[in-house]
This record gives sequence, structure tokens and C-alpha cells, in this order.
Amino acid sequence: MAEQQNILVVDDDPAIRRIICRVLGAEGFSTEEATGGIDAVHMAEQRSYSLIILDLIMEDMDGFQVINYLRTHGILTPVFVLSGRQAETDKVLALGIGADDYITKPFSTMVLCAKVKACLRRISLSSPNGHTVLTAGDFQYVCDEMKLYKNGDEIPLSSKEALLMKYFMSNVNRILTKEQIYTNVWNDSMVDDNTIMVHIRRLRMKIEEDPNHPRYLKTIRGIGYQLKSPEL
Repeated sequence: MAEQQNILVVDDDPAIRRIICRVLGAEGFSTEEATGGIDAVHMAEQRSYSLIILDLIMEDMDGFQVINYLRTHGILTPVFVLSGRQAETDKVLALGIGADDYITKPFSTMVLCAKVKACLRRISLSSPNGHTVLTAGDFQYVCDEMKLYKNGDEIPLSSKEALLMKYFMSNVNRILTKEQIYTNVWNDSMVDDNTIMVHIRRLRMKIEEDPNHPRYLKTIRGIGYQLKSPEL
């Protein structure tokens, strides 16, 4: 339930932190504050959070460095980036290294809350009771743990990559349109092509021997994508 979900708010501007914490608190979420990137990674290492809301530009350790540190150290907590920088390259880089969403400042607190609720709801729905395991060729996905294994070896994924892989493995060998993927993984029909392409590329880097010539995750030109099981 929402009151049990704890969100880490990371921003070197105390006014921004107060606004976000006040809004999320009114929705029943528990929040903690980090004043910078170094503070954030220390806190994330010491306890689990349901979500991290992360400023991009900070003096001690910027948001890119925070995301990279978390992901390379196996911390897969969903991360929403908040940034005054609207350059497409910043968005692509943040999503590419493991962010789950990128929201530009100034932002609507109503939209932020809606995105937070949708993200946590999807994660909750993707973790049913019992050890449901999806199998597709060389891959196994343990639903309640959101963990992917290839030939018995775990492949660390961000939360969005895990949800994406789960959707593909639930529809193995089916051709999925971008619209279907948006609806079922992002729950948002407005996600742009760049966003999904970045996540597909990151997923291929982790599951394919040769990401430039994928064996498993195929692009179906003009339609969408297909997770192909070589055994079928």
C-alpha cells in the first residue's frame, strides 16, 4: 500500500525537495530527502526505497553519475529524473544508463504524482505472490523477484528493463507493436519512439552476444519488436 512505500527525493535545492515531499506526503507516501548525489548513493546502499526522484544537476555528484553508480552496484530501484535541461541528448543518456522516466522542470506536481503512482502500481502488479517463472529458450524470468536469468546466470536489469523483458517473455514469438509495448510497459500512449529504442538497445546489450545482430530480440521493421525463442 502507498503508506508503506518510501520515496527518496534527491535535489540540492531545499525548496524543490520540500514541494515534492509535501505533495507525495499528501498522497500517503513516506519520503526521505538527500541533499546531493553522494548523500543519495549512501542512503540507497543502506536501505531499500520504492522509488528515487533525482535532480540531474548537482555539484558533488550529478544525476548521471548517481544512476550509473546505482545500476553498476546492482541497485535497481526505479529512478525518475527531474531536470531543467531539455536537450534530447540528456534524456536519451539518462534513460540509456537506467533511468525509468525523465521529467523536465518546471513540472506539474499532479503529473509527477500520477507517474509515481503508475510506476509503483506496475511494479506491484509485476510481483504477484508465489514464484511465477516465465521461460523462453535460454531465459528464465522470476516474476516476484523481477530477476532475469540466462542459462542460469542472473542478468541485472533496471526496473523498466525488467518490466519490458517480462512483457516480451509473456508474449514470446509474438510480434508486439510499439503501441502495445507503450500501453503495457509504460502505461502511456505518449511515450516517444526514442524512449523505447533506448530501452530496447540497453536490453540487447545485456541479453545478446552481439547486440548489433540480435539473436533473440528482433526488430520487425515498421511494426515493432519480437522476442524470438530459438528452440521454437
